[in-house]
Amino acid sequence: MKKITGSQAIVKCLQEEGIKTIFGFPGGAVLDLYDQLYDAEIQHVLVRHEQGAVHAADAYARVTGKVGVALLTSGPGATNGVTGIATAYMDSIPVVILTGQVPTPLIGNDAFQEVDIVGITRPCTKHNYLVKSGIDLIPTIREAFHIARSGRPGPVLVDLPKDVVAGMIAYPEIKPIRMHNYQPTYEPHIGQVAKACKAILSASRPVLYAGGGVILSDSHSELTELATRLNIPVTMTLMGLGAFPGSHALSMGMLGMHGTYAANMAVANCDLLIAVGSRFDDRVTGRLDAFARNAQIIHIDIDPTSISKNVKVDIPIVADCKYALTAINNWFNSEKSLSPGETATKNQAWIDTINTWKVEHPLCYMDDGDIIKPQYVVEKLDELTGGDAIITTEVGQNQMWAAQFYKFNSPRRFVTSGGLGTMGFGLPAAIGAKMAFPDKHVIDIAGDGSIQMNIQELATARQYNCPVKVAILNNGYLGMVRQWQELFYNKRYSSTVMDTVPDFVALARAYGAVGLRAEKKSEVEPVIKEALATKNVVIMDFKVAREEGVYPMVPAGKATTEMLLV
Repeated sequence: MKKITGSQAIVKCLQEEGIKTIFGFPGGAVLDLYDQLYDAEIQHVLVRHEQGAVHAADAYARVTGKVGVALLTSGPGATNGVTGIATAYMDSIPVVILTGQVPTPLIGNDAFQEVDIVGITRPCTKHNYLVKSGIDLIPTIREAFHIARSGRPGPVLVDLPKDVVAGMIAYPEIKPIRMHNYQPTYEPHIGQVAKACKAILSASRPVLYAGGGVILSDSHSELTELATRLNIPVTMTLMGLGAFPGSHALSMGMLGMHGTYAANMAVANCDLLIAVGSRFDDRVTGRLDAFARNAQIIHIDIDPTSISKNVKVDIPIVADCKYALTAINNWFNSEKSLSPGETATKNQAWIDTINTWKVEHPLCYMDDGDIIKPQYVVEKLDELTGGDAIITTEVGQNQMWAAQFYKFNSPRRFVTSGGLGTMGFGLPAAIGAKMAFPDKHVIDIAGDGSIQMNIQELATARQYNCPVKVAILNNGYLGMVRQWQELFYNKRYSSTVMDTVPDFVALARAYGAVGLRAEKKSEVEPVIKEALATKNVVIMDFKVAREEGVYPMVPAGKATTEMLLV
């Protein structure tokens, strides 16, 4: 068999995996691989910081449902990517990260640009590898892709010593991947499905609680079928937004710390909570002893370690969400236990109660003349894009306002750092999403603090003709931290005032982008319309009300019913 170099083999393997785009930054340890990419039919996107590479690959995976790929060099190149890797890990996003490493004889000798990236990333990867020989190279990369995309997805790192990549190897034939110690359970136990269905039938105050697993498993259609068939109200986590249409009458929006009044009250008063692809995060549950205290709990998740980890459940179903929801819907199809008339009116008294909460305590904000309220900006973005844009966010108040006031009616339209809460995520994520869907509007809703953490990626967007839009909700503060200081630290704004920020309009122009500014409410709509019509990268600088807060808000350590309202 003709031998090829390890770098040639890696490129061939990536093409076999269907990879069209990767994000990275070159360095000495990966020069052989970059030399092969020069002629490959794979688009390499040169970012300006390695963290941006992993965030872009992460977002590419979120919007496409495919595995994202980042390529980093050794040492600081690899460590710069760790925040991005941890971000993907917390949100269960399938990414393969290829890192360069010093030659195998030098490993452990403190060679130039050597770090133990396998050891460093062990806590924040689904799995990682150090490839020690050419014979293991391609089987390892194939296995990495398999692990990243299967079961509960997650990032997998493959560390590539320079001599292994440069060496000659025989390219192995494709074989089925069999891992005896890794066999995710996809099909639900039929007995548990029956228990769950009977509990759903007997409940009078059920709630569907949908998390990011619904989106990752592409089971939004099955979830919608179950909710509409049995008239069950739906609430979603931050990562689950879009799993059920946000404008649907049964939608209660997001629950938890900044969730809607209706969602939090419904969970507190339900008699059955059906958790699908969610992990009972602390931002959702609030004080654990007060969370859904009168409810029987069904929990569907492919990861058995997530079940009863934070909240004890009564009916666990270890399975892929799509398989489990399909089985539940099939059970109701076969049983014919409810007539069409009964189905239409089931839980109606409960729905009426929830609708009353929606009317009495809607998401709202005070109109303040021509002062720009950040919520208004998000509402206008929703209106003027027809709700069909891909929205990425930074982290903080901008993220919560996006989650509250943009109605996500489809999955894979909301791209945000949920578990880790990574400032600087939104701009490189927008680039990754736009690379995947060049014909869609992609908008990063940002704060004036968080946008500066990876603002250098404007150069990446410009170089690759990637006309993302950035909407900066500019309040001159680190807004979310300031809000906590206002409420709980007697307005002692310690290190949250941002008196010196760039002129974002001038900065945009310096990168060859377009800068627009709105200082009055009447200017918001014209600025957004101009941005959407501009075939270039655009920064929209909205000078918003400086001390506007995100409400509802559940203070730390409180029950989710103890909300601070506007």
